[in-house]
Amino acid sequence: MTPFPWDEAMRFGFGVLRLSPSAFWSLTPRELSCAIQALRGSSAPLDRGSFDELMRRFPDH
Repeated sequence: MTPFPWDEAMRFGFGVLRLSPSAFWSLTPRELSCAIQALRGSSAPLDRGSFDELMRRFPDH
């Protein structure tokens, strides 16, 4: 089992989210993950259909 990346989580929580230590440590790992995904966007790559739809809606000219 891979250990939880606490150093990265703390850097993101304190540095990017600007959480106080008490606010950071009161979060669950799932809540922290949701906050990270909200700022970074979707963690899943586009599938081919979604990519084709974006290309159709926003073609290069």
